[in-house]
Amino acid sequence: MSRLRAYAWWLMVALLSPLLVPLAIRTRRRTLRLPPAEGPRRGLAGADQAGEPLRLLLLGESTVVGVGVSCLRAALVGQLAEALAVRHARPVAWRACGENGITAVQARERLLPQVLDESFDLVLLVFGVNDTSHVTSLRHWQTALGDMAEALARDGARVAFCSVPPLQHLSALPWLLRRVLGMRAALLDASLRRLADRLGAGHHSATLEFSADYLALDGYHPSSLGYRVWAESLAVNGLLGRFD
Repeated sequence: MSRLRAYAWWLMVALLSPLLVPLAIRTRRRTLRLPPAEGPRRGLAGADQAGEPLRLLLLGESTVVGVGVSCLRAALVGQLAEALAVRHARPVAWRACGENGITAVQARERLLPQVLDESFDLVLLVFGVNDTSHVTSLRHWQTALGDMAEALARDGARVAFCSVPPLQHLSALPWLLRRVLGMRAALLDASLRRLADRLGAGHHSATLEFSADYLALDGYHPSSLGYRVWAESLAVNGLLGRFD
């Protein structure tokens, strides 16, 4: 069934290509480009809490490096570390390793080697937007993420995946492009769910409203409020479990 849906998507794109290609080019030219957040890509949340710090790594694309906000403490990694520290009453030592515009295949080659010499308790892999827009094949998508998850789990880390965002809700994109990319994102996310089941890893949805208050000025990345709501939903919905 998943293969048939993928074929149907490609057929739709082929039929709509005279409209989609110029639309995509025009959108790319007009979209506001925001920089990554400033500041160190490591930090400590809950420093006043007792106990050994939980070692948290976020590995992925632009949301990992905080595009849309000014500093990483206001981005997903900083907000998630704070939420986990409060929820589990222990300090959280966090690290963000990401790159704006990167795909999962590129991250396996460029980002993964940067973190393999360090041990983590919890790793969250955050990919999907760029793989959707770059039309990464489902096989390459699943293989790259599986390779990264298995490599990071060898040292005892609990690995989890963040779901692919529903791109059909992003206001920066024209309606037709939103619908087509939203369907592609759903295909990638279904593949990601199957991978998570096979590996026994977590798969966590991005619980976020896609209204103006929750989005940055580009209408594409989360705002500080958006990152906070996303982080709190991850912390509440069993991302960590217990590390007692």
